[in-house]
Amino acid sequence: MILRLRRGALLAATIGTAIAASGCTRVRDHQGHILDEALVTSVQPGVDNQESVSATLGRPTFVGQFDQRDWYYVSRNTRQFAFSTPRPSEQTVLHVRFDETGKVVSVQRTGLEQVASISPMGDKTPTLGRNRSFFEELFGGIGQVGSSGAAPQTADNPR
Repeated sequence: MILRLRRGALLAATIGTAIAASGCTRVRDHQGHILDEALVTSVQPGVDNQESVSATLGRPTFVGQFDQRDWYYVSRNTRQFAFSTPRPSEQTVLHVRFDETGKVVSVQRTGLEQVASISPMGDKTPTLGRNRSFFEELFGGIGQVGSSGAAPQTADNPR
């Protein structure tokens, strides 16, 4: 009887461990365009225009905010372990710039070197200056009215 209980407990622990470990898998994801190398290299400055680039690569991921002649195609692969934050493993940003007539001026490609790591500080924004307590903020100005920043006596402003 005790041997059966031990075997049952061992089997339950093994199954529980297997189920828990199956949730800790690597998750891979792709975001954005799937850039085909042959199509990307076929876009040539001075030869192609906006219509041919749109027909070759499709609609851009986004257009420049300040200049509508900048088109960006973004492709990113990310990896994530279990419930952690996804991290980029590969990234390609294709920047196609057009002139006033719509012809391609330049094609630039960047990768992971452009990825910025931003770490928020939580629910507080760090500021420069004094760190005053609640009561210092509340009662710190008592008696200060009119003492600092008072204008000197002049002919049209007697004290």
